Amino acid sequence: MSTDPIFHLALAADWAAARAAGEYAVSTRGRTLGDEGFVHASHADQWPGVRERFYADVTEPLVLLVIDPDRLTAEVREEPVPGLDETFPHVYGPINLDAVVETRVVPQ
Repeated sequence: MSTDPIFHLALAADWAAARAAGEYAVSTRGRTLGDEGFVHASHADQWPGVRERFYADVTEPLVLLVIDPDRLTAEVREEPVPGLDETFPHVYGPINLDAVVETRVVPQ
């Protein structure tokens, strides 16, 4: 990969559904790409904080999608998040499955 990967926390069930559908279109927990307008993603040092803030009470299995931005067919924009002093990558379209170069089981 010539570009650093980006990451997305996903419910394992949502990832399984995406593999069956041919693309991933969940923006974040409980919100779709259609609801939000983009898919939330993180850099390597950011996803643990996202898990802590938004997924701490999740009891179902989680996976971490490792995404090669160079393989995405949708645009990625680095954007600020209200209330935080850092930017996050946002994917403006569904994530094509071949852009996901690795999936990691996230321990409970």
